[in-house]
Amino acid sequence: MKKLKRKLGLSSVIAISIAGMLGGIFVLPGIAAAKTGSSIWLAFLLAAICILPAVLSKSELATAMPKSGGTYVYIERAFGPLFGTISGLGLWLSLLLKSAFCLVGFGAYLLVLHEPPFQEICVSLGPLIPIKAFCISYLKLLSITFVFLIMILNIFGVKKVGKVQLFVVIVSLLGLISLLFLGIPQVKKEYINPFIKYGKEGLIASIAFVYVAYAGVTKVAAIAGEVKNPSRNLPLAMIFSLFLITIVYTTISYVLVGNVELNILEKDLRPIYTLAKNLSGEWISISIAIIGVLTLISMANSGVLASSRFPFAMANDKLLPSIFTKVHNKYLTPINTIFFTCIIMALVILFLDIERIAKLASAFKVAMFITVNLCVIILRETSVQWYNPSYKSPLYPYIQLFGIISGLILLFYLGLMPILVLFSIGILGWFLFLLYGKKSSRSGVLVNYGHLPALSLLFKKRSQTTELKPISTEANDIDSEYHSDNSSVIVTLLGNEYSPENLTELGMSLSIDKKIKVVNITEAPDQTALDVFTTKTAKIKSIERQINNVGKLQNANLKFEPLITHNISHSIQTMSTSKSLEWLVLEWNGRAYNGLLLNNPLGWILSNVNSNFALFKDNGIRYFSEIVLAIRPNSKDLKQLIKTTAQIANFYKARFTLLHIVSENNTESDLLKLKKSSEKHISEYSNFAKVRIECSNNPFECVEELSSEYDLLVLGTPRKDTWRSVLFGTGKDLFATQANCSVLRLTIKSTN
Repeated sequence: MKKLKRKLGLSSVIAISIAGMLGGIFVLPGIAAAKTGSSIWLAFLLAAICILPAVLSKSELATAMPKSGGTYVYIERAFGPLFGTISGLGLWLSLLLKSAFCLVGFGAYLLVLHEPPFQEICVSLGPLIPIKAFCISYLKLLSITFVFLIMILNIFGVKKVGKVQLFVVIVSLLGLISLLFLGIPQVKKEYINPFIKYGKEGLIASIAFVYVAYAGVTKVAAIAGEVKNPSRNLPLAMIFSLFLITIVYTTISYVLVGNVELNILEKDLRPIYTLAKNLSGEWISISIAIIGVLTLISMANSGVLASSRFPFAMANDKLLPSIFTKVHNKYLTPINTIFFTCIIMALVILFLDIERIAKLASAFKVAMFITVNLCVIILRETSVQWYNPSYKSPLYPYIQLFGIISGLILLFYLGLMPILVLFSIGILGWFLFLLYGKKSSRSGVLVNYGHLPALSLLFKKRSQTTELKPISTEANDIDSEYHSDNSSVIVTLLGNEYSPENLTELGMSLSIDKKIKVVNITEAPDQTALDVFTTKTAKIKSIERQINNVGKLQNANLKFEPLITHNISHSIQTMSTSKSLEWLVLEWNGRAYNGLLLNNPLGWILSNVNSNFALFKDNGIRYFSEIVLAIRPNSKDLKQLIKTTAQIANFYKARFTLLHIVSENNTESDLLKLKKSSEKHISEYSNFAKVRIECSNNPFECVEELSSEYDLLVLGTPRKDTWRSVLFGTGKDLFATQANCSVLRLTIKSTN
């Protein structure tokens, strides 16, 4: 299979991102001024701040999935094919509406170039038809004509116009900068007052309305597979282009309201031309109109190019009728989706006014960017193995929560009509999913790791039988294989282990008969076929050699097995059904809670595996000579924990300390009673075990201090979760995270 070449440098990516945004300034300020007055520059600034979280989130997603093709795939991987279907429709319509909006604005600027003959036609037909109605009809006719010209261009494959696009961006920026230099000295303060003409509601409505102007900033994520060094260039390009366009929009709109009277600006669909005409002669204003025509037609063309690919990709994913997968025999373009997209654009231009088009486009973009922020939260909180972005959004999760909350507020201020349309698209997407996507074998991360009680209204989980049969590349029936497996310990390697050898050796310490299996698991996204992967990579071969060496040194009956699966948690759960299995062993980072809404895989395992399991937090200590078992209050598994810790200490020939941390309020008689009881528990291990009791009202600090005296801290499983961990699954075991030695957390599921 041919791969896309990474040939786009930082400057090219910035140019593409800017090109997706420049057109908004040519049309939006006039309509926005009617909502908030001269404060439109502030509306543009605040809209950029509201869109920043989506820029950072999409940068992260793009570096984690640099070959996947954009927002549609991010949402489908996070939420599953149902939301993938709905988001695909939403993304298609948002780009389609933005292109339609550009074409209406393009028509307004194009009229400038033949204004005298157009005026004569209007005057001659004045007695027969209202001049305003004729002008609007003529404007729509121009826009629809160019829709079909763009359709023909896209079908013929005339799309590689990168150099022309770069030229248009440079010329457009130079033209706008020239207006700044001309306009700033001539700003009239009386035009700027009142600043917020229609109150804060009008300002927020304007922010929501101009949101669409910045929508193109994240478009470059769809071409991440062609970007050099995407982990650096994508975030830099998006942030820099957003910063640059924000300056352009805010300064130009400030100059605009300072040089054009508000009552004129409120009715103007070509405000930049009007500004140029007020500041200079006819020649410069005509030049600005030409720049406006080129910029808007370029944006409309790229919008059709991008939007037509969404139904094409969805049809290939079996989420839309197969008719949309048709490719032109000669030009190799998705002819049916291009044709369908342009027909819908023509209908939008014909039946909707420009303000409604812009509102709908903004509403769809706001909704998609809310979902993009949610994707990052879901993928980070679940900690799926394949999600490994080279760039991570700063200030997580606060920046994402700000993007979600601000987006919901903006949606509210866009009015009832866009919200109803969004709801209708959701119903249409659900209906299409029932018709075409319900039989899809794929499922999103949220379906795999979201709690059923919280999500049952939105998602239908696959049957437990299906979930318990992940498929390996060796075509093994994993279900039957692990039911018949005779290993007493299974060590799972997920690819992020500090030392696979240390983890394997620890697994051996838990095995009485030294029958141990080490399974190297690779998790593939549901959207990727398992046969694309191989278990014979150089990395897996290296791990296998290291693990086998550990087995030989310890004289253990060790078996190494690589496994490819779509769902790590359910594969591990399947392993736990083995009748002879005593322990599952995994590496851990100190975080393993279940959440009410989300789980990370270890949190899911905590509730669903059928065997004892051990989580090992490796802090780099190679040899264990001093092991401490810290007993949590009200531990119900004390005997089993002592027995297992003694077994580990015996394997490493280490000393074993049973540690109790009690309140400083305890009396001496209480402490003496506790000591006698504890010594009784370890009596059969007295040759290498002892009891230690510490009084402290802050057990976390106490463990942190005492852990410096030991090599391995053994803990039982906590019985209580905090409210935050219950909701989001982000809790940490503070004993484990604050310890200065390696930590082993034992979860007792059965009594051996």
